[in-house]
Amino acid sequence: MAGSTRDELGRHGEDVAAQYLAERGMVVLSRNWRCREGELDLVATDRKRLVVCEVKTRSGLGFGAPAEAVTPAKAARIRRLAASWLTSHRAGWCEVRFDVVAVLCPPQGPTTVTHLPGAF
Repeated sequence: MAGSTRDELGRHGEDVAAQYLAERGMVVLSRNWRCREGELDLVATDRKRLVVCEVKTRSGLGFGAPAEAVTPAKAARIRRLAASWLTSHRAGWCEVRFDVVAVLCPPQGPTTVTHLPGAF
């Protein structure tokens, strides 16, 4: 991903994260779901619960690990967005888990994925 823009890197990270989750048996229900309040990166299910995934992608660790970018304020906003997703999809009550999928795409070397189930 050398020379890519931030948006391209983010899109690539979401592709990697969606594939990672699918390979582990999860079904992605929504990608980049938007409403007035913001956007959810990935909404999936493990067939037991709804899993809302915040994907953070970095090309290096110069600004910290990708998952460190999920602040308490961001986690609160994602919770509110998840409630909006449930309402807009007319989903009844269901268990919801909030995960972070951190994707590191260094210019040299392999891409790595760190999945933090129940991160917040």
